[in-house]
Amino acid sequence: MRDDDIFEKLKKGRLNPVDAIRLLKGDTEGEKSNKIDLVSIDPTKELDELIGLEEIKDFIRELEAFITIQKKRKEQGLQTQPIVLHMIFKGNPGTGKTTVARILGKIFKHLEILDKGHLVEVERADLVGEYIGQTAQKTREKINSAMGGILFIDEAYSLARGGEKDFGKEAIDTLVKAMEDKKEQFVLILAGYEEQMEYFLKTNPGLKSRFPIHINFKNYKIDDLIEIGKLMLKQRDYKFSKDAELKLRSILEKHFSENPINFSNARLVRNIIEKAIRLQAVRLLKERNITKEKLMIIEKEDITEGGLK
Repeated sequence: MRDDDIFEKLKKGRLNPVDAIRLLKGDTEGEKSNKIDLVSIDPTKELDELIGLEEIKDFIRELEAFITIQKKRKEQGLQTQPIVLHMIFKGNPGTGKTTVARILGKIFKHLEILDKGHLVEVERADLVGEYIGQTAQKTREKINSAMGGILFIDEAYSLARGGEKDFGKEAIDTLVKAMEDKKEQFVLILAGYEEQMEYFLKTNPGLKSRFPIHINFKNYKIDDLIEIGKLMLKQRDYKFSKDAELKLRSILEKHFSENPINFSNARLVRNIIEKAIRLQAVRLLKERNITKEKLMIIEKEDITEGGLK
């Protein structure tokens, strides 16, 4: 790779600084041997650092490799498979759907599939109007704002909840038309609970075939949720006491056993932790000697189901 190419990729965010320095120092054996240069990228590293989601990580690696090789085949004049990236994300809240979508945008930008790679997250109220003609306009505006990136519609099944006369159908029709007319300019991801998404796809016979990629986001394991909780605290300069961690585990196991279908996963952990930080503050204000260690420790009494929303 020429120095000019390296600087250009670095400027556009398609190459991280560490790899740029490595290439500028002359590590170009890949080019000399006519090998494909698959430089490691920050978005992929960001994906790898997510807790759990192993099956999804493997699939995204496969997808990334497929896109890269199809581009190489095109350069060599070989037949290629069409790259259609509209997706369905199915799973409970807090299973990482939005986070993965955001990382995918960055990966697609690096692969030069998308110009910007940004994520525009919307729900029914952002697309559906109250009057005739309003819905198509609102939907087109959101589509235009997602050009060069990803349009992510959470609880997408709500667009079909009102039946044939509901304005949600107009939003669906507008989205379908944009998927065809501007299929190489943005990626559409529809997300929601698995059962509701399956019902939603049946409301429009031609809808399911337009989304070649379906990803199931399973509930996190309890151990993974504990690690997510620790990470959330670490990012805020807090940590669990041993008893606090055991109490969090007990609460998570209880809620999962009672309602596994609607289990809130990482969202549940976040709500409990945010409440715990507030309760710790109230507890510490009653003490005379507040040390640095005390400021950091979340104790058992700070962990409560009252953190649920």
